[in-house]
Amino acid sequence: MRRTLLYAASAAVLSLGVTHAFAQSGGVEKAVGGYDFAEAAKEAPDTKNFHSADGHLTFAIVTHTAGNGFFDPVYVGATVAGNMIGAKILLLGSESPVDDPAREIEILNQIVQDPTIDGIIMTTPQVGTYNDIVKAAEAAGIPVATTNSFDATILNRNGISHTGQDASAAAIGGEALAKCVLDSGATSGSILLPSSTAMGNIEVNNRVTAAFNAIVKTLKDAGKLDAFKVDAGPENVGIDTNPNDPVNALVSLFESRGDAVGAFTANNVFTPPLVKAVAQMGKTGKFCAFGFDLGPAQQEGIAAENLTGSLGQQPFLQGFWPVMQLYLQIDRGISAANLDTRAQLVTKENVAKVGKRFEN
Repeated sequence: MRRTLLYAASAAVLSLGVTHAFAQSGGVEKAVGGYDFAEAAKEAPDTKNFHSADGHLTFAIVTHTAGNGFFDPVYVGATVAGNMIGAKILLLGSESPVDDPAREIEILNQIVQDPTIDGIIMTTPQVGTYNDIVKAAEAAGIPVATTNSFDATILNRNGISHTGQDASAAAIGGEALAKCVLDSGATSGSILLPSSTAMGNIEVNNRVTAAFNAIVKTLKDAGKLDAFKVDAGPENVGIDTNPNDPVNALVSLFESRGDAVGAFTANNVFTPPLVKAVAQMGKTGKFCAFGFDLGPAQQEGIAAENLTGSLGQQPFLQGFWPVMQLYLQIDRGISAANLDTRAQLVTKENVAKVGKRFEN
């Protein structure tokens, strides 16, 4: 019996030894070209003296609205990335709580002339207005990355990386809204998509269109499209709504229709007001309200059931990746590596998990 146990123990040890040996096999110590990976992974000796030649990298991130909280996690992400690579990050943006591209451009015009800047990250909500900034940056030898809103026409688009959410992601919210209306038991009514094209943000227009198409498709697939009126304005980019008095404008819109059963808003300008409008009309928990972004107002609205759900852009990535992209461009010669941050649908079921580490 003792001999059998000793044999079994020896076999087990041998088996463990063989498994361990196999686990270590296949290791790669050097590149096929002969160079050492540890050496190749080091930062280039000239990287810290790129452009400004002051011994460290300085990147500026400039947004079109720093006053409403959406870009807070963007700034956090940029700071985290800066800490990882030892870069100084300047957090800049319009002080306005609503989109203010003019102020952003004013800041950019100052930044591009700053000799201490080694890279620029900027949002581009107003298509066609950033080419002069790109020209000036390129002339000064400063690389540029765009984030959040996308300008397909920007100068040297294929050579500039973009980090952001494709507008088609709004379809996730549109589908959820249509299902909410169907699950509510409503047999008819209006589903409204208010917005404002006067703000000149083509990305928001495209979101409204994507949400509209998804609502129509979901109702059609359920055989219920004829029972509801889905209204996103004459061009499906939003029912024109006053962004300067959005709460009253939304309440007036809903009450004027008389049969509104749901609504979708495509940005931070109208989603917090949607929360207030639902509460003001006494429709808490009775109205399918979906919006965009995941700031405090949206999270509180979802928890209180004045907002059924909202789409997050995972904005932490919109700050983190552009910083890393500029670093890779400077240190490794890597450019135009785009990142789609996709969409995160947050409802009452998962709202408590949002923002635990400032991600959203």
